[in-house]
Amino acid sequence: MSQASTEIIRISGHAGVVPGAGLNREFQVCKLVDTTTCIGCKACEVACLEWNGYTFSETTFDNSYQTMPETAWNYWNLIKFNEHERADGTMMLLMRKDQCMHCADPGCLVACPADAAIVQYANGIVDFQEANCIGCGYCMTGCPFNIPKFNPPSRKVFKCTLCNDRVSVGLEPACIKACPTGCLHFGTKSEMKELAETRAEQLRTNSGFQDAGVYDPAGVGGTHVIYVLHDAKNPELYGGLPRDPQIPWSVRLWKGPLKWLGNMAIVGGIVGMALHYMRFGPKKEEPLPPDGSPNVSQNNVSHNDDRRDQGRRS
Repeated sequence: MSQASTEIIRISGHAGVVPGAGLNREFQVCKLVDTTTCIGCKACEVACLEWNGYTFSETTFDNSYQTMPETAWNYWNLIKFNEHERADGTMMLLMRKDQCMHCADPGCLVACPADAAIVQYANGIVDFQEANCIGCGYCMTGCPFNIPKFNPPSRKVFKCTLCNDRVSVGLEPACIKACPTGCLHFGTKSEMKELAETRAEQLRTNSGFQDAGVYDPAGVGGTHVIYVLHDAKNPELYGGLPRDPQIPWSVRLWKGPLKWLGNMAIVGGIVGMALHYMRFGPKKEEPLPPDGSPNVSQNNVSHNDDRRDQGRRS
């Protein structure tokens, strides 16, 4: 991939036009994960840690081969192991590489209020800029895949970058470089989609998996990490992969109608103050009497005199 593939097309928390957007025509990249050939060796997990400079953390044993229950702020790539009983009573071990999906319509970017904390490049990669992160955690609520993770000591959020630093200089992601079985592939979105459909057809025709298919959910505009699944009709079997992921309606409402209503309320308040100023002028203080005591209206003085008269009569 050329250096120009890092052209930015979307920025979080940015109201204006993205500078330079649309000047270049670039291929969109894609990672293909063929779950049917994954052997669960975890070489991709090790490669991800080493390339991104993270140390190995303590694992959590939960009666499974899985390294830990879910990804973490310093563990971006996790092989999920799921036992599945088939209709004939036999068991299958379904393994899936869990990581950021790099959605075409990323919920994390939509929810983020910090300017340029999350950027989407023309090649499809969604990258976090931790230096601009304010630690609000809204990106975590916007992601339908539960991927961004918060680091309490630094108060920053982290996730997989699809090795943007490698891709931008023409290299493939570290996890793909380390995969020994050809389970992982990397190329343009059109090439990977064609390869995935061919593999799914092979599974349906030759291997007896009639429901085999490609996971590229339209609810988030498609993703730049796609899967070949034995059973594409039930993606939940693969470690809770959502069937139809969507950006939460609360994020859409907050970033859409409510945002515009709030802006209109602010403008309305400013206009109201301006009209009041034009109609009544600035507020003027009443001048003090010559003795310097506070000026009291004649009505209040008369009212106090009446009270004193009533007190004398009683």
